[in-house]
Amino acid sequence: MWQDFGDYILSEAKGKEMKIAEIAVGKYDKIANRLEKEQNITLIKTDIIPKDSTVIMDDITNPNLELYEGTDLIYSIRPPSELQPYIVDLALRIGSQLIIKPLTNEDLNTGKVKMKLKNYGRASFYTLR
Repeated sequence: MWQDFGDYILSEAKGKEMKIAEIAVGKYDKIANRLEKEQNITLIKTDIIPKDSTVIMDDITNPNLELYEGTDLIYSIRPPSELQPYIVDLALRIGSQLIIKPLTNEDLNTGKVKMKLKNYGRASFYTLR
């Protein structure tokens, strides 16, 4: 499933330079590690409590908008439901594509914004363009 999730993000970046942000990175970095290997992708990783020096401290409830300037795609893997509206708000404010991969069987908490369920291989996630 994670292979397919990463493949989808890479398919969105195929053939073009992209700035991608992972929000609420936590400790799972398999997708980020894969994206960082791509020369056409500039990746920023943020979390309120950075796990290491590769993660930038940012509070998504009051984001540093300069950090996300020019971001083409935001993704978040299993973000807590209380943070999901803030992630959606950030994507809308900066005009970025958004992908949220919630916990299995978890409903999204995106308020009035409707995200589209996407099945790609064995991966299921929600998108907003």
